Order: sequence, then structure tokens, then C-alpha cells
Amino acid sequence: MVIRQLMGLNPWARVLVPFVFIWAVLVLIFYSKLNTSASGSASSDADTALKRLEQALQQLEQSKHIDHELRAMVDEYLAEVGASADRKQRFFDEVGNKLELENDESALGSVGGSHVRPRTSPSLEYERLRRRVQTNTQELWNFLQSEVTKVQKQAQRSAPELVKPLASFLSLAAENKRSMLVDLERARETDGYEAWRHREAAELSELVQKRLTRLQNPDSCSTARKLICRLNKGCGYGCQLHHVVYCFIMAYATERTLILKSKGWRYHKAGWEEVFQPISDTCLDSNGASHASWPGQSNTQVLTLPIIDSLNPRPPYLPLAIPADLAPRLIKLHGDPIVWWIGQFLKYLLKPTGDTQQMLENGMERLGFKKPIVGVHVRRTDKVGTEAAFHSIEEYMTAVDDYYDQLALTSKKVDKRRVFVASDDPKVIEETKNKYPHYEVIGDPNVAKMAAVSTRYTDSSLNGIILDIHLLSLSDHLVCTFSSQVCRVAYEIMQTMYPDASGRFRSLDDIYYYGGQNSHNREVVLPHDPRNHDEIQVRPGDLVGVAGNHWNGFSKGKNIRTNQVGLFPSFKVNDKIEVVELPTYPYVK
Repeated sequence: MVIRQLMGLNPWARVLVPFVFIWAVLVLIFYSKLNTSASGSASSDADTALKRLEQALQQLEQSKHIDHELRAMVDEYLAEVGASADRKQRFFDEVGNKLELENDESALGSVGGSHVRPRTSPSLEYERLRRRVQTNTQELWNFLQSEVTKVQKQAQRSAPELVKPLASFLSLAAENKRSMLVDLERARETDGYEAWRHREAAELSELVQKRLTRLQNPDSCSTARKLICRLNKGCGYGCQLHHVVYCFIMAYATERTLILKSKGWRYHKAGWEEVFQPISDTCLDSNGASHASWPGQSNTQVLTLPIIDSLNPRPPYLPLAIPADLAPRLIKLHGDPIVWWIGQFLKYLLKPTGDTQQMLENGMERLGFKKPIVGVHVRRTDKVGTEAAFHSIEEYMTAVDDYYDQLALTSKKVDKRRVFVASDDPKVIEETKNKYPHYEVIGDPNVAKMAAVSTRYTDSSLNGIILDIHLLSLSDHLVCTFSSQVCRVAYEIMQTMYPDASGRFRSLDDIYYYGGQNSHNREVVLPHDPRNHDEIQVRPGDLVGVAGNHWNGFSKGKNIRTNQVGLFPSFKVNDKIEVVELPTYPYVK
């Protein structure tokens, strides 16, 4: 009767009939297994019979669970017989996915096995929540450490007997924090999505690199629309790299081939192409029928860009924005999508020439660079007292110690604690070796000498800074000050080597930023009422223009709704990812 009713509904419903029959047969098989196991128990070993009975019961329970879910799905479908074709197709996709999932589980063997079930892809909510828990665990530790340290300082004056117990408490709390972070890392490694993360990262990177290659090699250079970028910004090497990346983003957004004018470059007079490979194989000249300065007209063939500080009008696709067509995938994959996006432009740009590649390989061999290793960048000389505060080597090495102490809780073998020290002050490398003899300290004092202001713009200095950034980006973890563009460039390049390396750093001052960026907003997810005059009120949904993280559990920013400026708990906000419509390059497969 039921089958006749189903057959009479419509052609879509008739598709369900074979499926229901298969389900019924499976249930009968499971029941027969149970009966066979029970009837033969008297003539077999008791333990074997018991195991077979348990397996049969597990299969029965599993079939009942499937039965319940499939009945609910059938009911839902029959209630929506008049739904659209898309809705019907989604229903059958759900049925197919459910059957595929159960088949995967059966193929892995018994319950409690050591296998991790491979899955297609995680949900966006899962990935964002997983990263939020990890970030907020660190923020909780920042707050706890800051508050206990304050009490310790007060105790030294008024209650010295509390200093030692407080230090013991802080030590155990730090160990607890490291253990929690290790557990979160293990959860990520065993959640069944790791293969997807690596595959998705590789596919996204390949897509962007193909788009950039196509953009830079038009069918006809003589008729191509072009964007001229002059490598003439009066700043250091890291800043100049960011200048070229900014030009490249503008070229990508306007679908113009980037023409890099680099002759007379202050770091290498012969130009970019003697240090890195040309950014185009087929189009290097700036010739065109019409020329103008930014913004020009859409039909102007050749536009010339100013530096980002003088750009007017300022388009919405400047950092920290990412392309809308890549955003859904990128936000799911990466904890800080803009850093990944910048890293892809650097990946394309920083392809070394043969001589530069040989220099990098020789430098790694000479220094004995090998993993595990933490990269430490200590910026001194002209930056200290102007753009950045002084930080002692002890502050850097405290973060290095923390990384290795956490690594010790994993199964990864650490034969020697290594640290690569890059600095513009050669005394830093010797100081680190003297104060931390139990570390293998790698660094080249000669490179540090050449990084001094008086010799910074020479070929030797250029090779030194290229090598420093290369080795910093290859390190397992980065400890530095994000006020330095060298550090931020190394962090950006690091993103091209992992599916998500957004957490592989410790900055002693600033959060990540891009020079000349548009506003950096965070969205409030938890309310906060100020406890003192330094704090501000925030409510869920508010946007806060973030000015920095104090690394003590609090960040500073401006509530755009109330115009209040002050501190707020870092864990009560999420980054607001800026997404803009950009060309989708449909001809790039």
C-alpha cells in the first residue's frame, strides 16, 4: 500500500522506492546476523560469542540510527513534494552524503580504532570557532600573567612572603596554558580535515599565481593596459617591498599589467631584475598610446601610480581588503586572510635570480640553519626612540623559551634549542650567545654591521637583508616587533609555506598592519562595561577601530558608534574581514 502511494505521487518520489528497499534489506541482514550469532553461541567459545553479539548489537543500533534519520528525511521530502527542483536535488545530495559517510565509517573498522576519518571540508563556523578558542586561550594567559605580575611587584614592597608563591602559581599556569594550546593543536591534527587544509591552501595559491602570471603576460604588450610603479620610495628594504606589493594589488584590481621601473634603485642601481626575476616574461616596457597619472580614465592605456601615502582617491581594495570571489574559501582556511593575500604577491615577486638563489643556499649552509628553529628579529639603531621602543634580548628570549617549552609537550623531537638572530646591531648576536649558552645561536654579525644606517644601501647590505628575511620566514616560529617592516615581510612570506601560519609569531609591540592601509575594524561579540576611566563600553555588533593590542588581555581602539577611545578586553571582539569586489579572471582556469 505504501509503495503504491509513493509511486502515485510523482517521478521524484519513485526514486525513493529502491532506496527504501535497500534500507529494509540491510536491516534484515543485521537482524539475521544477530540471530545467527545467538543460535551458535552454545557450541562456540563464550568470549568469541560475546564479541560477535556485541558487534551485532552495535550494527543493529547503527541501523536503527540510520533508520531514524532516513525516515525523517523521507518525511521531510514527502511533505515538500511540490518544492523546487533545487530543493529536491539538495534532498538527494543529503541522502547520498549520509550513505557515503556511513560507508567511510564502516571501512575504517571497529569503534575505537586509531584511524582518523577523512572528511571533505569543515564548516566555516567550526574553523572560526577553533581558531577563536586558540587565540582567546593566549589572550587569557596574557591577562593572567599581566595581573599576577602587577601583584608580584606590589608584594615585593609590602608582602615579600607572597613573591615566591605567586611565581610558583604563574609557572604552573604557564604550563597549563601550553598544555591547552598543545591539546588544541592535536585536535586540529586529528579532526579529519588536515588533508583538506593542505589541498585547499595549495589550490588557492595556484589559482592566484596563475592569475598574476596571466595578468603580467598579456597577449599583446603593445595594446595592454599598464600600471607604472617606480621603485623610488624613500624608505628601507621592507618598506620598499610593501610599496611594490601595493602597486601589484592596484594592478590586479584594475586588470593592468604592472610595469616596475627600478633602474637607480637605492639598494641596487642596476635594478630589480638583477636581484629577482623580471615580473613579466613578455611585457616590460611602458609604451602606450595614452598616459596619465592615477586615477586617469578607464580607457587611458598607461597609468602612473604615486606612493600609497599620496594616493587620491583611495580605492576600497587597498589592504586590509581581500577579493570577494576568494573570500569564502580564504576566510575558512586562514586565521588572518589579508596576510595570506599579501604573501601571495610576495611569492610571485620574490623569485630569486640564479646568483641570488646561490647566495641564499650558501648563507644557509654557512650558518648551519636547520630546524627546529625560532627566528628572532631585533631592530635597533635608527628605529629605537622614534618608531619603536627598546626591548631587551631577555624579552625576546622569554617568548622563545615559551615556544620550546610548549614544543616539549608534543611528540616532536628537539635535539637542540636553536634560534636564528637577525639584527641591525651586531652586539645583539654576541649578547644572545653569552646570556643563553644552552641555545645554539645562529646569526651573522657581518650582516648586522652592513645593516647599519651608514652602509645600508649597498649590494652587501642588500644580500644580507634578503638572507635575513628568507631565514626568518623559514623559521618554525617568529619573535619580533611588528613595528618593523622586515618582521612583517618575513611573517607574510611565512604564510606561503603552511596552510595557516597566522599564529606562528609573537610580537613585542604592534599587531600586524600594512603601511597606508585602510581602517582596521573589529566587531564586538560580547558586551563590556568599563571598570575604570581607561576602558570603554562596547555592545555586540559595535565596530571598534583597533589601534593595537597591549598583550595584557586588553586592546585599544575607538568605538565607532559612541566615538569613545580606550581599552576593551581583546577576547570580546572578532576581526572584521573587509571584502571587496575585484576582477575574477574567468579566463584563468
